[in-house]
Amino acid sequence: MTTAGSAGREARQAARKVAGSPVVNRLARVGLACRGVLYALIGVLAVQIALGDGGQEADKGGAITTLAALPFGAVLLWIMVVGFAALALWQATEAVFGGREALQRAESVARAVVYVLIFITLLTVLSAGRAASEDEKSRDVTGKLLDLPGGQLIVGAIGLGLLALGVYWVRQGITRKFREELNLGQMSARARTWMERLGVAGYVARGLIAGLAGIFVVQAAITYDPGKAGGIDATLRAFADTPAGPWLLVLVAAGLVLFAGYCFGEARWRRT
Repeated sequence: MTTAGSAGREARQAARKVAGSPVVNRLARVGLACRGVLYALIGVLAVQIALGDGGQEADKGGAITTLAALPFGAVLLWIMVVGFAALALWQATEAVFGGREALQRAESVARAVVYVLIFITLLTVLSAGRAASEDEKSRDVTGKLLDLPGGQLIVGAIGLGLLALGVYWVRQGITRKFREELNLGQMSARARTWMERLGVAGYVARGLIAGLAGIFVVQAAITYDPGKAGGIDATLRAFADTPAGPWLLVLVAAGLVLFAGYCFGEARWRRT
């Protein structure tokens, strides 16, 4: 037991050392910048949809496929593969070794899962040239969950979770709580002002998208219809179907582009 316990401690210490190394730290910052690129492209694709000129789906898969079509696109995607792998490792170690509150650990786990999924999407585009539709994947998963015993309750709980996440992100933006993740002491007064503006707009936009997606999933659970669910693209398109018309979608898309600017600043000033 003592030997096994000692080996476990040594393994944890080695993992913590690797995750906290300057190399992983720099690569994680590259990943944060890559995250900004994805949000910027999703925002641009959403604006194109609002203006009736959309070709790609306005989600992470569509953004990655758009990048792949650019000159030196494969090189850019491989850089993003490394960056998101570093982000996933960083958040996984934060969840295990961070010594933080349970909610913060859960948030790190969720981020690690998202970064792993983006990592997989990047590899898929590199090998196949295109990512599968996130809307279709969301509906397929919802349909499979609905077919399980108690499936409606499970899907409903997921929808409520997304709705709660949306409220949480909006609150993060309005209260400027995201500042706790930044090295404010290293920033000039002007940089702090701009990062706050970008963070408020970006978090509120993300919160609106997550909240509306959660409402759709709850509707899918109530009606036992997986077609009600959808990914980011379907949720963004739904904003254009409101009485405000496509301009609400343009406003939300602009929020995503502003959040991309926040991500670029985060790559420099984020606490890691």
